[in-house]
Amino acid sequence: MSPVRPERWGLAARLLAATMAVVLVAAGTAWAVAIAIGPAVFHDHMVDTGLSDPAGVEHAERAFRTASAVSLGLALVTALAAAVAVSLFLSRRVTRSLRLATMASKRVAAGDHSVRMPHLGMGREFDDMGAAFNTMAAELSAVEASRTRMLGDLAHEMRTPVATLDGYLEAIMDGVERADEKTLTMLRTQVGRLARLAEDVALVTTAEEGRLGMRREPVEVAALVRSAAELAAARFAARGVDLDTKIDGAATGAVVVADRDRLGQVLTNLLDNALRHTPHGGSVRLLARQDGSAVVIVVSDSGEGIPDEHLPHLFERFYRVDTARDRAHGGSGVGLAIVRAIVQAHDGAVTATSDGPGTGSTFTVTLPVRGSVTAGR
Repeated sequence: MSPVRPERWGLAARLLAATMAVVLVAAGTAWAVAIAIGPAVFHDHMVDTGLSDPAGVEHAERAFRTASAVSLGLALVTALAAAVAVSLFLSRRVTRSLRLATMASKRVAAGDHSVRMPHLGMGREFDDMGAAFNTMAAELSAVEASRTRMLGDLAHEMRTPVATLDGYLEAIMDGVERADEKTLTMLRTQVGRLARLAEDVALVTTAEEGRLGMRREPVEVAALVRSAAELAAARFAARGVDLDTKIDGAATGAVVVADRDRLGQVLTNLLDNALRHTPHGGSVRLLARQDGSAVVIVVSDSGEGIPDEHLPHLFERFYRVDTARDRAHGGSGVGLAIVRAIVQAHDGAVTATSDGPGTGSTFTVTLPVRGSVTAGR
């Protein structure tokens, strides 16, 4: 049977071996110092007493050496025993704490993200490790919940157009429906809906992972806002919703370094979202203003409003305040998630506020200003 190699030893064995090594080195050092210094010091003291009998001095020195050796030996043996006992106690506590951490890690690796590491009471380092582990487990749990919800929502989003396509194609094959222009247009609409869904999901995933390509350049905020309003004007007119655009003060010349197309998509998504939830005869306001070293773009509407409990989740993928109504409106469910991802990629922030149902809602985008048109000229 081959001996156990040191690298295979457990923590308890390593702590015990280290403690014994320290005690033995300390014992050897103390013994050497006592042997080297003790007799000489004792001899000097005997000489200072004025004793003239060499036999008496020798006897006293022999007695001192014997007493010193016995007492020092007993003290070292007692110290070694105490050190071993303390080492065993500490090693068991440390091993138990690490065993708990190992068991928790294995449960997390097996998919149980609800496990949490208890307070170990072994010092700041162990407490920090436990807190970091619990934070990791909580984040993994949130990611898993988001992934499960996303897959379920994605399946639900795809089910309606796929069912429509399947039903019409089967009806055409059975001769119940004709492949006329109206039917083909409807089928192409459903295919386009699936394509947009795939593009939106790919875009928000790429953006949230930090892999979104950016062509950054100086962009005038006023021109960006006016362009977004002009592109949305026809849609608002068709729905009978008034779109009011205003650019305040210093924002007229404010410049941000950004991807023009990506920020245009942010404003388009916010305006489409406002239009989707504003009834005929309502109004939407698009405002740009400068606040210190930041430019603020606000999209507010007089529409349905948002209950307080939904506000923290609006920018999550596929999250909807009114699931049935939003699907009827045809949104992909990731528009606001795309908005947040793009704004954060530009070192900005986006927030949503509402006083509740029936009071409208306000979405605010804040971006850092990099200059002004006047300064650039």
